[in-house]
Amino acid sequence: MTPAVYVVDDDDSVRASVLDLLHAEGYTAHGFAAGADFVSQVRSDGPCCLVCDMHMPELDGFAVAAELARLGADIPLIFMTGFGTIPMSVQAMKAGAVEFLVKPVAPEALLQAVREALARDAAQLAARRELMELRQRHDSLTPRERETMRLAIGGLLNKQIADELGVSEIMAKTHKRKVMEKMAARSLPDLVRHAERLQIEKTRSR
Repeated sequence: MTPAVYVVDDDDSVRASVLDLLHAEGYTAHGFAAGADFVSQVRSDGPCCLVCDMHMPELDGFAVAAELARLGADIPLIFMTGFGTIPMSVQAMKAGAVEFLVKPVAPEALLQAVREALARDAAQLAARRELMELRQRHDSLTPRERETMRLAIGGLLNKQIADELGVSEIMAKTHKRKVMEKMAARSLPDLVRHAERLQIEKTRSR
């Protein structure tokens, strides 16, 4: 997916200048004069970030960040302000800002912040998709296979798994093989890592 950069600033000249800079660098960029307009329209399936002015009527930068958090939109933020303070920069970072820039913003500083924000979002997006795929794989397991998985990641050998399940060792091996295949795990350590990401607890032998 093509990365997208959103620019929210009520100053028309600043917004136009930032958009021109981003377009010149080949970015797909969209401008909004008000935070409420951005929040109501933002939609992105690919990597994106937000360049947002701190001081705006109605929704200021912090209000925009709070509204995005309420909506569950995890978008990297780059805040800009004409008169920043150290307490404000600290608050911005606590609000999840990747960068806090003081106007007039140096073009390269803004572009560097955008590159870092988009790289972060791409990595987070990949991680979210990987986790979603793992959940789908786990959902495909039968109840018996899920129990086998919990026993296997608990360090039990095939014979011990068979005893816990009340089945033959051959059947336990079959269940375990199916678990490995469905979870796309190449080894037991792989399976353990998948389980940790899914927060699945181990079942140990009694």
